[in-house]
Amino acid sequence: MPGDFPDPTITKVGDTYWASATSAEWGPVFPLFKSTNLVDWELVSHVFMDKPEWAETSFWAPEISHENGKTYICYTARKKGGPLCVAIASADDPAGPYVDHGPLVGQRRGSIDGFPLRDENGVLYLVWKEDGNAYGKPTPIWAQRMNEQRTKLIGKKHELFRNDAPWEGNLVEGSAFVEHGGYFYMFYAGNGCCGSGCTYATGVARSRSLLGPWEKCPQNPILKKNKTWSCPGHGTVAEYDGRWFLLHHAYHASSHEFVGRQGILSEFTWNEEGWPEFEGNSPQAAPLHNVGLLNLTDHFSSNQLAGTWQWPIGKRPVVGVGDGQLLLSACPEQLGSMVAQRTYAATYKATTSLNAAALPTGTFAGLTAVGDPHNALALMAGNGKLQLWYVKQGKTQCLTEVSLELPRNLGLRVETWGGQRYRFSYSTNGVTWQPMPMDTFAVNGTYLPPWDRGIRVGLLAQGPEDVTVAFDSFTIRNQR
Repeated sequence: MPGDFPDPTITKVGDTYWASATSAEWGPVFPLFKSTNLVDWELVSHVFMDKPEWAETSFWAPEISHENGKTYICYTARKKGGPLCVAIASADDPAGPYVDHGPLVGQRRGSIDGFPLRDENGVLYLVWKEDGNAYGKPTPIWAQRMNEQRTKLIGKKHELFRNDAPWEGNLVEGSAFVEHGGYFYMFYAGNGCCGSGCTYATGVARSRSLLGPWEKCPQNPILKKNKTWSCPGHGTVAEYDGRWFLLHHAYHASSHEFVGRQGILSEFTWNEEGWPEFEGNSPQAAPLHNVGLLNLTDHFSSNQLAGTWQWPIGKRPVVGVGDGQLLLSACPEQLGSMVAQRTYAATYKATTSLNAAALPTGTFAGLTAVGDPHNALALMAGNGKLQLWYVKQGKTQCLTEVSLELPRNLGLRVETWGGQRYRFSYSTNGVTWQPMPMDTFAVNGTYLPPWDRGIRVGLLAQGPEDVTVAFDSFTIRNQR
């Protein structure tokens, strides 16, 4: 599951596997993929096109499950003006539409990473992590009964265990369960999840009873970094044709935080002591040598926006697609309206073309490499100029500009090396490209990725809301 695909989850419905992952601050919320072989995945839909009314940010760690003809998504989000909460949504079909049932638990320090399951007596429980590490406190893993409608927790909560082993650092989280050989096994993550200094790894614990006592594996962590993948963790177990896999995330060595935490499968077996073992205690996924397989071309020939496009959560743009154009309504705030695509490699070339001649005074439109709406690099056309915008912590600076008569088909291009260096250029004839004049060869973009997300490349329209910008194409060409 290439690109920014953290905290992946998986379940089997009939002969089809369904998967989702954290969408964080990007909409639509929680992509839904399906596969029959765990390798070839199709994006089908999303759980929410807009965020639920009660929630604000931090759409993390969905857990997908299916029981008695219903599919459930247990997820984390931050309550408006409140803490992180575990909530649930349901649907009669795995593809949706989903009905949100709101938060189940939201402790003062925050509650995240919910996982519903039944105990040895068939009683339904919710397991989650108390987010104590955000306050310098321990991180207990709790379990509490849940009603059959999955709308309310009942009874008392029970602590299963907490971070008490050196490798776990300041947290344990991301619980995922499987039953095997008379035990409940809990795969879980420990230590620092994200960014260039991450220390994440995966452990496992087991118990005859859901409420314990729990025994942690003496070989923990059972899944840790190697030369290709670092910080493997937060996954869900899947069985395929008698083989066992953990679908989890990890950073690829060649792209790390600039692409984000990617979803990968790691196979494990059960040893003589009944513990799961990964070969070499590390991810086995081979790097994709031909990253050109992940190239993207969109000529906007469909009558709707492709499902791979994203936007900042809570800022769904007004978009029309058809007749070979994407029509993006402008917005006067910050960078303006935005639609963006995940990146799959840290070295790539992205291009777009737009009708710059039709831009009215006071409207800018262009191409951006963006971490979030407060941190971006953008080549913008408007007011008879091309400007290179440097946006850091919400403050915008124009690094350089070129005055020219804006054409009907203006080409814009960004070239990126290793996720860190960016060079922007333009074309007025669709053939030759002119670099934006700079004192140095490239702009340093190491500041772009947030702590938990990779970089996107997208299209922008900034200006009055009654203005629509016409884009003719968008491409990304990846390189190793």
